[in-house]
Amino acid sequence: MKKLSLFFIILISFTACMKNEKPTPVKPNFVPLTPKLTSDRMTPEVLWSFGRIGGMQVSPDGKSVIYGITNFNISENKSYRDIYLSPIAGGEAKKLTDTAEKEGEEQWRPDGLKIGYISSKSGSAQLWEMNPDGSDKVQISNVADGISGFKYSPDLKHILYIKSVKLDQNIHDLYPDLPLANARLETDLMYRHWDSWHDYTYQHIFLASYTSSGLSGDKDLMKDERFDSPMKPMGGIEQINWSSDGKTIAYTCKKVVGKAYTLSTNSDIYLYNLETGVTTNFTEGMMGYDTNPVFSPDGQMLAWESMARDGYEADKNRLFVANLKSGEKVDYTASFDQNVKGLTWTADAKSIYFISDIHATDELYRLDLQDHKIIRITDGVHDYQDVAIAGSQLVASKVSMSNPAEIYRVDPLTGKDEPITTATKGLMDQLTFGKVESRWIETTDHKQMQMWVIYPPHFDPKKKYPTLLFCEGGPQSTVSQFWSYRWNFQMMAANDYIIVAPNRRGLPGFGQAWNEQISGDYGGQNMKDYLSAIDHMAKEPFVDKDRLGAVGASYGGYSVYYLAGHHQKRFKAFVSHCGIFNLEAMYSTTDEMWFVNWDNGGAYWDMNNKVAQNTYKNFSPHKFVQNWDTPLLVIHGEKDLRIPYTQGMGAYNAAKLRGIPAEFLFFPDECHWVLQPQNGILWQRVYFQWLDKWLK
Repeated sequence: MKKLSLFFIILISFTACMKNEKPTPVKPNFVPLTPKLTSDRMTPEVLWSFGRIGGMQVSPDGKSVIYGITNFNISENKSYRDIYLSPIAGGEAKKLTDTAEKEGEEQWRPDGLKIGYISSKSGSAQLWEMNPDGSDKVQISNVADGISGFKYSPDLKHILYIKSVKLDQNIHDLYPDLPLANARLETDLMYRHWDSWHDYTYQHIFLASYTSSGLSGDKDLMKDERFDSPMKPMGGIEQINWSSDGKTIAYTCKKVVGKAYTLSTNSDIYLYNLETGVTTNFTEGMMGYDTNPVFSPDGQMLAWESMARDGYEADKNRLFVANLKSGEKVDYTASFDQNVKGLTWTADAKSIYFISDIHATDELYRLDLQDHKIIRITDGVHDYQDVAIAGSQLVASKVSMSNPAEIYRVDPLTGKDEPITTATKGLMDQLTFGKVESRWIETTDHKQMQMWVIYPPHFDPKKKYPTLLFCEGGPQSTVSQFWSYRWNFQMMAANDYIIVAPNRRGLPGFGQAWNEQISGDYGGQNMKDYLSAIDHMAKEPFVDKDRLGAVGASYGGYSVYYLAGHHQKRFKAFVSHCGIFNLEAMYSTTDEMWFVNWDNGGAYWDMNNKVAQNTYKNFSPHKFVQNWDTPLLVIHGEKDLRIPYTQGMGAYNAAKLRGIPAEFLFFPDECHWVLQPQNGILWQRVYFQWLDKWLK
């Protein structure tokens, strides 16, 4: 249930559409103009009018950055994505593509003379190239059924690309005389994952010789292997990289299937040698997630992100560097009690920039390898999402609770940043946002807990405001300075609510011990932390303690269901999106078994497992429905395979049978998120109608 960045959510939906979308014969009648607003307050329609930036790539000469902007046409209920270029030193952005298709996966060719990207203009997702000014667009690949990602070799002799390969038999392969049969026959686990059932295909890496006129000699590097690289469902091209000499490909893969796959998080880094054709497991014996390998520019070292323990998806994400000649592997973050992500080598191979979460913000850091020193570069109320190097500067995308994503240039010595892009400025200039305040409060076990308080725009301290406790999902996902297009705190504040968002037990950014405490203790200390946060705010003269609500999704949705049976009449309304209601049913129907094994402590039938038995006896919300007394809105998507929608049905049905006011908002074509514009707007309308009914 760990939270994923908005960019990866958009990327997943983009690549799925690329595989199936047919070419549109005419350019759509849609130009994403900045609307003229009649109010300075956020509305759902305004939220879905923002252009969403992602896919930042710096040019080889360090002078330009390319990126994609996704815009949504609400009336058509669809999105368009185009590629843009901005000068890093400052200046006007140039739109490079403007078509009915979604262009994506944009990247600079290593010589800087072309920009490669994927388009479905020809009828399937293929590699195209264009000049840096957007001219001379040429289709390069013609791969059957299309591709979903690619990378140039540094020497420009080869390209690797990602393609789905069918290796398993479906029901019509098994029974060809029954062409109208509509069924599946399962013999192992992991037959569905996150938001879709297994489609009998596997993502494989292909190697091809490259010239500007096309590809040739295509070779499947994982031929006949029933494994995925990148790993499904969230992995992207960042899990695969070239060595600087173009002779080795490093890729991430978890080479187990079925039951073994669903029980394990043990992915590894594999090295494929182009000259010998031999693949070796470089991280064999390292038992947790090993992902996102990046070769040093001098070709002598390999860095990657690594977790230590098998089965624990929220383990500390470490920064490992290996000497490729000697094979020595070093954890450079052994004494650094934070996570790392987004590794970027400096040109001299002496340092690595990365992003790390600290006290509810995501900041830029630098590791100097020679002295093992880690230096913090930025310090502010924001989340950096990625980082690249452009000469003597850094380039990074950044968000906050009060700002959607834009791209910035950052001084690596001072941490000062300046915007490169202004894609959202037209709307932002018309909106008034509420103050975002950080507070530290004491918990019931006498520890200090950080929480965010978000105030309504035009806040009047003489008034009393209804107040919402926000319960974070994950469960191990920081309440950082994220900008959400559903759980948007400024949207809630614009509806005259104060929002209390605590970084309760079980969240990263406050040390590994704080993060790990929640495992096996779902209904324990972190629930007390929630109540400490709302009780603290209820003492404020501008908070109406008789009009408090609690809201959340995923583990946050579980939190709402659990609090409904234990809140001692603090709250007057609840909203739970995709929450866990029955832990035993969840255990038997979710997709990734490692998650419930670690967090619940094990299986509910293991009577000798004290941690597991305590979880199912004392922490399952359905055991406390007899205590429910507060109106409840339940929201769930039918395609949510992590927390199946029957969990939401169970909670809603229980509330109605108990005579408690309840509503059930059900999305047949959404998963753990809400990704379609009109569904997203509907979500916001129902959400606020419900809260207003009971809290205003």
